[in-house]
Amino acid sequence: MSTPKAPTLAVLPITKGETPSVPQILQPAGWPAPKGYANGMAADGRLVVTGGVIGWDNQGHLPADFVAQVRQALSNISAILGEGGARPEHLVRLTWYVVDIEEYLANLKLLGKAYREIFGAHYPAMALVQVVRLVEKAARVEIEATAVVPR
Repeated sequence: MSTPKAPTLAVLPITKGETPSVPQILQPAGWPAPKGYANGMAADGRLVVTGGVIGWDNQGHLPADFVAQVRQALSNISAILGEGGARPEHLVRLTWYVVDIEEYLANLKLLGKAYREIFGAHYPAMALVQVVRLVEKAARVEIEATAVVPR
């Protein structure tokens, strides 16, 4: 009986004893390159975690538009990261909860533009989940973030 080989992982090389200043992208060899996310991330440092963040402003107002809610939620995450000494390039995971996946898919170009304006071209591991509803009834999206600040 033979044991199947596990896929080889491609990681950004680091020198022995060196601590990377940003998370490393984990990409199994031979897998197609993901677009707009990473399959996995590795990082060493202090963990900064958000709760579920929605797109309300500092007055508690929530725009009706889905893309505007995403833009504000990402801005809110950026502000929370800043409070923890983290920056967007320290993100290792985002979990998106949307009430309508078709609304998400119909707005991919605008969502990508808003994402890059706030977080740049750093794409952590991500998951997208459709839910029946969110606690804040008018919210169309809620996002959880995890970042690792290097030591």
